[in-house]
Amino acid sequence: MIYTTLQVALGGAIGAALRFLAGVGIFRLTGPGFPYAILTVNIVGSFVMGLFVVFAAKTANTHLSPFVMTGLLGGFTTFSAFSLEAFTLFERGQTGAAAIYVLASVVLSIAGLIAGVMLARGAFA
Repeated sequence: MIYTTLQVALGGAIGAALRFLAGVGIFRLTGPGFPYAILTVNIVGSFVMGLFVVFAAKTANTHLSPFVMTGLLGGFTTFSAFSLEAFTLFERGQTGAAAIYVLASVVLSIAGLIAGVMLARGAFA
């Protein structure tokens, strides 16, 4: 368990650093306005998650999964994990559950952010 936790921690640190560097680089190319950096990181992270899931399944090489999936890609973008969960539900034929998961994740996450902002603004006003 400690080894796996260290894998996740190391992967997360690397993923977060890569997200930061990618974000800075893309922001310098595109400038302010539309969040191209976050969009790009989310798409790339989801793409790599898809590649790795198939690779791990085909090669039975799951010992790297905590490092790559939870750590590296989780640190790079949590959207990749969200995408995998939504796709897994859809692939299992649980289309309704997939739609609810996607809608609830987006709407409730934004609602949670708004609630946090409003609470913090009230507390620090």
